[in-house]
Amino acid sequence: MSQMAHRTAVFLDEMGIGTRWVLRQRAGDESPQPQEEPAPELAPASAGVPAQPQAAPEARMQPVPDKRPAHAAPGAAEAPPQATSPAARSAVPAGEDSTAWFDDAPAPAPVPRQPAPAARHAPADDAWADEAPPVTAAPRPRQQAPQGVSDDEIAAMDWPTLRTAVSSCTRCNLCRTRVAAVPGRGDGNASWIMLGTMPNAEDESAIEAIAGEPGILLDNMLRAVGQGSSEGAYITSLVKCRPSNDDGSDRLPSADELAACRPYLERELQLAQPKVMVTLGQTSAKGLFGSAARGTIRGYAGVPVVATYHPAELLRRTEDKGKAWADLCLAKAAHAGRR
Repeated sequence: MSQMAHRTAVFLDEMGIGTRWVLRQRAGDESPQPQEEPAPELAPASAGVPAQPQAAPEARMQPVPDKRPAHAAPGAAEAPPQATSPAARSAVPAGEDSTAWFDDAPAPAPVPRQPAPAARHAPADDAWADEAPPVTAAPRPRQQAPQGVSDDEIAAMDWPTLRTAVSSCTRCNLCRTRVAAVPGRGDGNASWIMLGTMPNAEDESAIEAIAGEPGILLDNMLRAVGQGSSEGAYITSLVKCRPSNDDGSDRLPSADELAACRPYLERELQLAQPKVMVTLGQTSAKGLFGSAARGTIRGYAGVPVVATYHPAELLRRTEDKGKAWADLCLAKAAHAGRR
């Protein structure tokens, strides 16, 4: 620097408009704005030697990395730092290794644990008869019913008349709550009678004894022993109308309801003259005899009777199909007169 230039710098500095040294903001400083530092004192000038500024502390003279974009032209002014709100800063991760964003995130709501469904178990052979609620054996009064057709009138009916009588029966209070009565179906000269307890809602809607998937399974069971509902088998129930509770759910028939329908079953047996009867489900056997027992041959009105599972039970517990097949083989043996 020439002596003239040096004097000019001293003059400008004394006037307060000389060169100022400014420390740029370093990465990680909390303050978003750079702080202006006072100009350093100048050492006294020696003769013929320009005055030099005193060396700043090492920490304050660290080089500031150039944050300008790579495409910026040399000497381009650096954009001032943008102010950032505390909320915006808290939403931005401090670094890749920071977990502050995870700690601030709300915890997910706990999912309530549902109790595991109870496992279904096949009943033991000696407990088969105890699984269903007891059904009182229906008394068999041979007298004029208070409403509807009499026992003697039923005993003289043919198949068409019997079906009509069942459809319009008023022998018990079920006629007031039913949607439709459900007569039996199948071969009128059947060798096999398949006897359920009562229609359910699906049977009532279809007006068909043992309808839906249980009915399909029952037809397959009959075909396995050489029978069918179109030829060789007749499907019916102890009670022809569906007993229901006030909430519409199924219930077991009462003793009076069983007694009111018993003449219809007796007439079906007289018309079909079957060789064997199979009760379907525990309640069917209990409603017919007052008790239920698998693996034996019993008799009703001169007809051998074998008890087995209802098709709806077999759909829920497929492991019992082997036992049901043994029951059908026993019924087939009874049909052939082997036992």
